[in-house]
Amino acid sequence: MSAIHRCSAHGPFDAGESGNAGDGDRCPICGERGDRLLDGERRVQLSKFLSGALRHFPEDAGLALTERGWATYGRVLDATTERYPWTDREVLDAVIETDPKGRFERERASGGEGRNENENGRENERIRAAYGHSVDVALGDSEDETARSIPDRLYHGTAPRNRDAIAGEGLVPMGRREVHLSGSLEAAREVGARHAADPIVFAVDAHELIESGHRVTKRGRGIYATDRVPPEFLAECDRDA
Repeated sequence: MSAIHRCSAHGPFDAGESGNAGDGDRCPICGERGDRLLDGERRVQLSKFLSGALRHFPEDAGLALTERGWATYGRVLDATTERYPWTDREVLDAVIETDPKGRFERERASGGEGRNENENGRENERIRAAYGHSVDVALGDSEDETARSIPDRLYHGTAPRNRDAIAGEGLVPMGRREVHLSGSLEAAREVGARHAADPIVFAVDAHELIESGHRVTKRGRGIYATDRVPPEFLAECDRDA
């Protein structure tokens, strides 16, 4: 993961997405050089900690999640600064805002959910992981949100050793609460490459999956989730596609 730089006019930006090679410290909006806010190694550390705390072990991080997965922003900030003393509000905000896959959602709390009275000046702000939970949460998307902006075809990258199991059983959540799908073939290949040097990719007929009664929701930047994908909605992609 690349470093995060900071533009005085436009805020934090991902140095890996700022333009041509050698221009990683230039703001992608105005082109001015920015200051380094966080190096790639520390960015990975903080991102992994946030993902784990908000998806899998909130109690270990001293967090209490609502039924929809929200934690108060101030408590998350306290947890990160306790674990990593080099973290502050600006660093935490930058990691959240520049996450390349939209792993985190942040908003003003409504009513009493996720609210705390004096959390570092952000008493009404809350944050949650957008997807990938193993703890029991209901992310609470509306039916309208479910039907909106879901591509007709989605993809799932994996290792070749899983081919026979997927062909027989389809895609199932395994250790997580949902099956994660990618919005593009390229993104699915990247996911599969984490598990094997020669990944395979399955295309998912998302339109027919939804028509059959399975709910598909958008969970992050180019990430979609569903309860499971039966084998009849799957087709292995040609490696040269």
